[in-house]
Amino acid sequence: MEIMDTPEETVIEIRGLCAGYGCGDSIRNVHIPLRKNRITAIIGPSGCGKSTLIRCVNRMHEECKSATVRGEVLLAGRNILDMDPVLLRRRVGMVFQRPNPFPSMSIHGNVAAGPVLNGMKKGAALDEIVETSLRQAALWDEVKDKLRQSAANLSGGQQQRLCIARALAVDPQVLLLDEPCSALDPIATARIEELLLELKNRLTIAIVTHNMQQAARVSDYTAFMLLGDLVEFGPTDMIFTNPSDSRTQDYITGRFG
Repeated sequence: MEIMDTPEETVIEIRGLCAGYGCGDSIRNVHIPLRKNRITAIIGPSGCGKSTLIRCVNRMHEECKSATVRGEVLLAGRNILDMDPVLLRRRVGMVFQRPNPFPSMSIHGNVAAGPVLNGMKKGAALDEIVETSLRQAALWDEVKDKLRQSAANLSGGQQQRLCIARALAVDPQVLLLDEPCSALDPIATARIEELLLELKNRLTIAIVTHNMQQAARVSDYTAFMLLGDLVEFGPTDMIFTNPSDSRTQDYITGRFG
């Protein structure tokens, strides 16, 4: 496995991570740094362990009863596997493949859910957080006059941006996205990609994607995984134009996948 390293600041360091279900490992001995204010794309064919990897970074993987995990995921030098998951998820937010707004809540209620859960009272301060998060998610102008309406009334692309706003409301350091555009049309996908490029000025971002063009468009770094192993990691332009492993070249050029 080849890692092309750089001197940029690392926010999360994944070291020797192994994870799976029951007796088997879905990912083995993975090493990936997530750089500050950069977007890292995680690519590879279906079943290669991309989603398992990203779910380990905010400990969602452990929600499965048979899940196993070994190794280190260091955030500010501390292994997150030893942290309280609730406290961790305030710092590491996650957006899933399909938009999952709380259907019984309003748009305002969805965004406010995290801050309220963390003890913030209702009032002007909470309203300000909701507005700021919706603005950061490029959704405020579309919903500012219907904040008390159900989030279920929004389009798929709007719902996904609402989920991003919900993740941003607790002011995380890192945002993880697991194929966030796979259920969206090209116009909604473009909006999400534009949003990610804006958000990386404030956040460190990792995105799982099956879309090679999307990885090339939005990411600064790319990790290629195959059959549970990290094959190659490096700057996106190098991975796509001059990969060091022939398997990476074969996947990017469509010879398998």
